[in-house]
Amino acid sequence: MRAVGVLKHGGPDALEIVELPEVHAGPGKVRLRVYAATVNPTDTYQRNGAFAAMQAKKGPPPYIPGMDAAGVVDEVGDGVTQLAVGDRVMAIVQPSGSHGAYASSLVLPAGSVTHVPAGASHVEASTLPMNALTARLSLDRLALSPGQTLAVTGAAGCYGGYVLELAKADGLHVIADTSEADRELVRGLGADVVLERGEGFSGRVRELFPDGVDALADGAITGDTTFSAVRDGGAIAVVRGRQGDPGRGITMHDIWVSEYLTAWDKLDTIRQQVEDGEVTLRVAAVYPAENAAQAHRRLEAGGTRGRLVLEF
Repeated sequence: MRAVGVLKHGGPDALEIVELPEVHAGPGKVRLRVYAATVNPTDTYQRNGAFAAMQAKKGPPPYIPGMDAAGVVDEVGDGVTQLAVGDRVMAIVQPSGSHGAYASSLVLPAGSVTHVPAGASHVEASTLPMNALTARLSLDRLALSPGQTLAVTGAAGCYGGYVLELAKADGLHVIADTSEADRELVRGLGADVVLERGEGFSGRVRELFPDGVDALADGAITGDTTFSAVRDGGAIAVVRGRQGDPGRGITMHDIWVSEYLTAWDKLDTIRQQVEDGEVTLRVAAVYPAENAAQAHRRLEAGGTRGRLVLEF
């Protein structure tokens, strides 16, 4: 089968087409013929060597990146009842060695796979699983009640945008940061209050909410520069590891989407929310798999809104 991977870590041009042995679905698993795989920031770390020590423990290269895929089920293992051959599906993938979403064929636990939202293409559906599940996990850990206040940094990004939309669906009051260029985008995602991003964001939040908001989802990875926006005894969700100690009785939640790798009920609920118009799918551009290096270069240049997708 055909895949995009790295034999030697490096810049975007380290990505190349590789051939891998055919895989088959064992008990509790399904095999996908992959048609689309999304390019995420974490994929660049799989490529550039940031995860080299961890990758080496999984075996020799090629190392295949990718955490989101969409395609058609073409093999079903024993014990799988919710999926059948021919189903159009999307999936979250945990890259490990030569197993990653940048491949024409994938074997995955059935709990990582659900149907594509009605009316969505494979390209559109592939942008959803990892970021939306990360957002869902963040909100579940923050455990806010309807009417409480949530600040979101990086609201124009995919993680931040899904936090915003899912929070509104949960009945929360959302305060979002954005640049002037993305103000209408963030308002369109449902933010109740839109504030200028960057230095001074916490102060601007406190002007409106003197005691601070109930919680913060730090999608922009701003660290302790925004922690003061949160009230005493509040909560903060951070991605990519702990970024400081806010004190004041604030609870920090480190968010690792691997916790929801087989949370089929969560992923399928998000699928339904897409169909109900509560969650949107945003595609920035589509590239043939052979042009993966170009997609990585564009992602690393910054400013992408929506996701870049590889087609197989």
